Amino acid sequence: MNRNLAFASVITCATIISACGGSDKKQQGPPPPQAVPVSVYKVSKEEVKGVDTYPGTVVALNEVELRAEVNGYITRIYVRDGQTVSKGQKLYEIDRSRYSAAYRSAQAQVQTAKANLERTRKDAERYTRLAQQDAIAKQRVDYAQADLQTAQAQVSAAEAALSTAATDLRRSVIVAPVSGKVGISLVKQGSLVTAGSTLINTISSPNPIGVDIFVNQKDIPYFVKLQQAGAANFNIILSDQTKYNASGKILAVDREVDPQTGTLRVRASFPNTSGRLTAGMNCSVEVPNKQSGEQIVIPYAAVTEQLGQFSVFVVGDSSKVSQRQITLGIKTEDKVVVQDGLKEGETIVSAGTQNLKEGTKIQPTDPSSANQAPAPGQK
Repeated sequence: MNRNLAFASVITCATIISACGGSDKKQQGPPPPQAVPVSVYKVSKEEVKGVDTYPGTVVALNEVELRAEVNGYITRIYVRDGQTVSKGQKLYEIDRSRYSAAYRSAQAQVQTAKANLERTRKDAERYTRLAQQDAIAKQRVDYAQADLQTAQAQVSAAEAALSTAATDLRRSVIVAPVSGKVGISLVKQGSLVTAGSTLINTISSPNPIGVDIFVNQKDIPYFVKLQQAGAANFNIILSDQTKYNASGKILAVDREVDPQTGTLRVRASFPNTSGRLTAGMNCSVEVPNKQSGEQIVIPYAAVTEQLGQFSVFVVGDSSKVSQRQITLGIKTEDKVVVQDGLKEGETIVSAGTQNLKEGTKIQPTDPSSANQAPAPGQK
């Protein structure tokens, strides 16, 4: 029995020694996290050509309404509807018979007044000499001088009437005040027209031509700056979605904001040698965006969005990333402008962001890209 007890004691001691024998070995912990493979992008600036699009209306820059300046019937029409005319070219004629008669009568009145003036002048000279010889009373000389002044005034009045008659006669023929294209005539031969009220036709010069757009009042300083620059950087997209073959520049910024809409009219001028643009047409006008020029641009795929907030993962020391909020600008193809939050030369994660969180260590996997940069701290 003692032998069995001794054997059991030996086994127990061996077990205890075996269990304690490994206490001097180093305890093994969990393995360190693996670096996440991602693509990176070095932030840089690029030339951006962004545009804003505005609805526009084509307008004539030089347009004149043709209205009758004298009363009468239209006796002749010298042009066809839609014809191109030159400045000073005859367009319409109003019955000239009475205006010619009035002109001739005014001429006769001038001749009569001048003859009367000559007679009174001779009388005044003769009476003045007689008065010097005390041959007549002084009062008679005064009468002669008064008659002379009256005759001079009559000549002036007759000449004024002649000028008026000549003007009426000249206005009985309506000529083109500018070179351009006439519209469809609003009167026919034999129509009665009234001075100052009857609209006969409209003539406009097609080249250059204008396009009006309306811009928000907050953008006024920007458009004033574009006007001062004087660059032809406006483009037209026509209703058939084709691009007009010439660029335009700002001609004028209106003086007053519409209080109901908060907008201001801006007029641009475009060359129109081909006559493709016609007043009244609707179009779209592309205007350089405020963000055009050299801007910080990153791949749009690098941006993450959460609850309307945009952010990117920026690579920091030891190849660890931190999430940073950014403010986006316009998008150009597969890239986007960053207005705030990034600096040129910083490195961001451009692909593989779904596996990242704050402080994650990364391993760039796309060194072949021309814009890839190794993470800071890596060689």
